[in-house]
Amino acid sequence: MKTTALAGAAVLGGTGGALGQGPAPFDLVIRGGEVIDPSQKLRGVRDVGIRFGQIAAIEPSIAPEQAKQTIDAKGKLVTPGLVDLHTHIYPYGSAIGIPPDELVPYSGTTTYVSAGDAGANNFAGFKRLVAAQSRSRLFAFVHISTIGLAGFPIGELLNIDYANVDAAARTIAENPDIVLGAKVRETLAFVGNNGIEPLKRAILAVERSGTKGRVMCHIGNAPGDLSVLVDTLRPGDILTHPYSSLGNNTVQNGKVLPALLEAKKRGVIIDVGHGAGSFNYDIAEAAIQQGLLPDTISSDVHVAAANTPSKPYLPWVLSKFLALGFSLEDVITAATNRPAAIIDRVPKLGTLQVGAPADISILELIEGPVELLDTSNKPRTGKAYLQAVQTVRGGVPFGRPYTLPFSAN
Repeated sequence: MKTTALAGAAVLGGTGGALGQGPAPFDLVIRGGEVIDPSQKLRGVRDVGIRFGQIAAIEPSIAPEQAKQTIDAKGKLVTPGLVDLHTHIYPYGSAIGIPPDELVPYSGTTTYVSAGDAGANNFAGFKRLVAAQSRSRLFAFVHISTIGLAGFPIGELLNIDYANVDAAARTIAENPDIVLGAKVRETLAFVGNNGIEPLKRAILAVERSGTKGRVMCHIGNAPGDLSVLVDTLRPGDILTHPYSSLGNNTVQNGKVLPALLEAKKRGVIIDVGHGAGSFNYDIAEAAIQQGLLPDTISSDVHVAAANTPSKPYLPWVLSKFLALGFSLEDVITAATNRPAAIIDRVPKLGTLQVGAPADISILELIEGPVELLDTSNKPRTGKAYLQAVQTVRGGVPFGRPYTLPFSAN
């Protein structure tokens, strides 16, 4: 995926305000971009002022002398930092994990959620060695399997003894700052003859933890009757990969399984989870037309997926939904304030409201025909696509302009 750096457009301002007026009120101003913040129903050209890592102002114009540093975003989109609810970002501890900060130039994402990379046995490594040292904002679901995805490609739940409820519950309870709940992958290749017992144990682990955690349930070629699996999910749980074509599909004989529509009605969250094999245009279109719309659009990016022709970096995945007829505001909502509300750990995350964390994605909407592949390598021609340009996390850009002294939270 071709990327465009905004570094050349970064203009360093002065170190203070006008003579006699004290220091500049803003550490950084992102100037002249088209701001889109669905949480405020805001779309228009604005300047965004940042101070002490928070959004301090959104104005039609901020005087140049009020900014210590400036990013020129003219002709670009300025959105809340993208929030990817389903990723694999535990390098070295999970066989398929990518270092999250390495994804930023392609994904323009400020918040990543690790979808079960780590289980109870190796979660401490994720928290101490990855989350603590990454500039990106990280959260996680703990895999119900104690080994997480360390054993890939061998299924982590072929041996049901790995699904240790107490170990998962303890890990969830002891890490409420970054753990959102439990993850389970309900695919025959991963669970074997254990059916939906791993899902039941994941739900029990969350309940036993005493938290209000969610279960994220991956479906592919799911074991048994898919309706039974879906009926097991609780309101607030997350069903990911609903538009997969890998076997026991959500759309059968052209019809969405009624259990899925009922699940959505009772509050089960529908998450895209594009990945390497979990997004099919035909199934997505049929499901969406019949009411199974996504609540959140996520990438499921991992080593294998990132190397495929379908390129599941989040802006590229959002572009596929533009090609399916979703509006720009729709796709930004599904990748900012909506997943941020599901995370529910940081006030105003996923917004550009004053006082929100200064997590910002600068994107370019490139007009013109573009071929967008699904995970079966079927093409769809879109009218435009989104491309990451620059990313700001906690008020600190990835790349120029660099802060002095350099600091990143």
